[in-house]
Amino acid sequence: MIRDELVDYDKAMERMAGMVEERQRDERPDTLWLLSHPQVYTIGRRTPVEHLPDPARHIPVVETNRGGQLTYHGPGQLVGYLIVRLRTDEGVVDYIREVEHRLVDALGALGVAAERRDTPPGAELLTGVWTVTTGRKIVSIGMRQSRGVTSHGFALNVDGDLAPWHWAVACGLPEVDMTSVARETGAATMDQVRPVVAAAFEAA
Repeated sequence: MIRDELVDYDKAMERMAGMVEERQRDERPDTLWLLSHPQVYTIGRRTPVEHLPDPARHIPVVETNRGGQLTYHGPGQLVGYLIVRLRTDEGVVDYIREVEHRLVDALGALGVAAERRDTPPGAELLTGVWTVTTGRKIVSIGMRQSRGVTSHGFALNVDGDLAPWHWAVACGLPEVDMTSVARETGAATMDQVRPVVAAAFEAA
């Protein structure tokens, strides 16, 4: 487990790549890196141009090699990068399902009833976690695997500004309503949420 505060996205990607190589060589154990980023939009390889934000918003847009589509990162959001060796019978999608369930458990402990969703045939992939009561999306997930080791991970909105989510098409879902732990519960801080999320992964 590694815990940092605000880390520039490009610097985080460089460090994560190094950790992946170390895990591939069995020079480090499975690792969860918890941190936050300054404002940035990240896009997957399939993100349509029309989903991008207006450049007048002056928030950088960075292309990544993860799965998924557009995601926003900013202060008040807890990002978790997972550098994990998959079992020989496990694919990255299987592991994403596990990540969703762990985050559902963490949110439940924080007083937010949450759920993962199955993707209807022909629909955009419903990766992530939604609130049960309000039907809003609270966690975005985008991961990849290389030589049996995962990278990238999840973004849980804790108490940050949600407005930038409305300036682009998040997760390839034009009608999605993004939310945060603070919005759902009335009050939440990173100091409250971070140890609960960490415990949900350490317990497994």
